[in-house]
Amino acid sequence: MLPLKDNVPTRTTPVVTIGLIVVNSLVWFWEVQKGVNKEVINWGYYPCEVEGPCLGIAKHHHALVETVFSSMFMHGGWIHILGNMLFLWIFGNNVEDALGKGRFLVWYLAGGIAATALQTFVTLQFGGAQDASIPNIGASGAIAAVLGAYFLLLPSARVLTAIFLGFFFFIREVPAILFLGIWFLLQAWQGGLGILHPEIGGGVAFFAHIGGFAFGVGTVHLVAKSRPMRPAW
Repeated sequence: MLPLKDNVPTRTTPVVTIGLIVVNSLVWFWEVQKGVNKEVINWGYYPCEVEGPCLGIAKHHHALVETVFSSMFMHGGWIHILGNMLFLWIFGNNVEDALGKGRFLVWYLAGGIAATALQTFVTLQFGGAQDASIPNIGASGAIAAVLGAYFLLLPSARVLTAIFLGFFFFIREVPAILFLGIWFLLQAWQGGLGILHPEIGGGVAFFAHIGGFAFGVGTVHLVAKSRPMRPAW
């Protein structure tokens, strides 16, 4: 399922959401110019830095705190960044509207940290040293926090969605609570399979998605300044 737009307006221009999209895009173009694989290795976050050993790489020369944040703005391919930025644009503007601009930015970064923390815990507990030595990158953990917040704040919203069935697709309006509920269940299912069969996950950090979503659900009502606007229809 691919979201195309929702039916919830905002009170003001979502400048933080737009700014995050711009920063992620600038970092991506920098990666492309410098060499994506090289910069992912250089600036990605390594769980083995928390508890070693790190295999197949020289000791990471960037501080752990630096890579927690740098990795949050990096991506591994065009589909990766375009998908993340689409989700951020559709769901982030309304969450920003509810939290306020400065609070939303701090909360978004905290969501990314929470996502990284859960993925690190799962990797170190259930994976091997080789798994912990794979660099983690992507905004999807922080964006998952946005999805969790939207899930609670706007369950009655509707999301115009492209639904793909093999070579065929159709477009339908889907209730946000259903769209995001299915999204979360898929992450949980694939994350559980990834623990038992790591090769199935294809390198996707599903527990970062789960951790971010849980952070969003658990904290949004603590930090929201107001309710978002009601769906337009």
